[in-house]
Amino acid sequence: MATKLKFAAAGNLSFFSTLRTRVDAYFTEQAISPHANRAMWVKTCFFLTGYFTLYLLILSNQFSALGMLGFCLLLGIFAACIGFNISHDALHGAFSSSPRINRILGNSFYLLGASPYVWKITHNIVHHTYTNIPGHDEDIDIAPGLVRLDPQQPHHLWHMYQHIYSFPLYMLASLSWVFRKDYIKFFKEQIGQHKNNNHPRAEYLNLFAGKALYYTAFLLLPYLLLDLTIWQVLAGFVAMHLAEGLVLGLVFQLAHVVEGTAFPLPDASGLMTESWAIHQLQTTANFAPRSRLAAFFCGGLNRQIEHHLFPKVCHIHYPALTKIVRETAGEFGLPYLENASFGTALYSHYCMLRRLGQKS
Repeated sequence: MATKLKFAAAGNLSFFSTLRTRVDAYFTEQAISPHANRAMWVKTCFFLTGYFTLYLLILSNQFSALGMLGFCLLLGIFAACIGFNISHDALHGAFSSSPRINRILGNSFYLLGASPYVWKITHNIVHHTYTNIPGHDEDIDIAPGLVRLDPQQPHHLWHMYQHIYSFPLYMLASLSWVFRKDYIKFFKEQIGQHKNNNHPRAEYLNLFAGKALYYTAFLLLPYLLLDLTIWQVLAGFVAMHLAEGLVLGLVFQLAHVVEGTAFPLPDASGLMTESWAIHQLQTTANFAPRSRLAAFFCGGLNRQIEHHLFPKVCHIHYPALTKIVRETAGEFGLPYLENASFGTALYSHYCMLRRLGQKS
């Protein structure tokens, strides 16, 4: 069993209290809510409308097989963007002050073929608490044995080539999620520090019913309604998830597995040397923080530092918070990691994969 972890109670604790005071003051002075505004609702309508339009265009059976394949690729990208922009905020309770609205919009995660309940456990509880801590944060334990994302993982000969084969593997992330990951995580007795063996009965039904509806909508109905062979239907389904998986995989990896991010270990008693907030600064990086396109499509995940420190604030406000967080970190002599563009972050991740692929 993993060592019970605790974050340091002493140290630079005034950093986070100062930061929270300044962030709270920003919302008070601007007389705005930390939740969704009109621009956020416009984004929500855009991605949901695009998703269902593409799905209905495919089911209309009015296009060639090649045309429908193109729609499948776009549908995978829109699904990823719904996850980034809508599901993610709602499942953190950041989209609205209303738990009911958050619950309804959080269920948009089913549109990706994924379980919102399992995500809240693995992401909200485990990843956000134990970010980049080997043996505790399972987000850095993808494709166990194949991809080495932290220096504590065992090294194998094939890791020398992981900077080449990891990117195609990321494309399989969504397929794994739909058919494998949710089931494994749901029935795993413990995830990191979280005891995972006492699910509400309703969540068993939600898991299997949600999966069944997704398989029906994206496999059975296309087979029954379209003039396609079963192999063409499967090809479209796989193409959709390869596009979705690549987008999901790259965006998530560029936040925590790039040059400069740390993979800190606790001492023998399970104590981390820094407070939780400083730990987030050490293990998280932003990318393309000045890009409006990245902000629109990535749902604020290009500003992961702000997200990890304030997960209950809607991502539409992160551009304003960035200046506050960066300046406060500088005042306290703390790191603030960022890559200027998506390309530089991608190259940094490539370099990290290559370095971690070498035997220490």
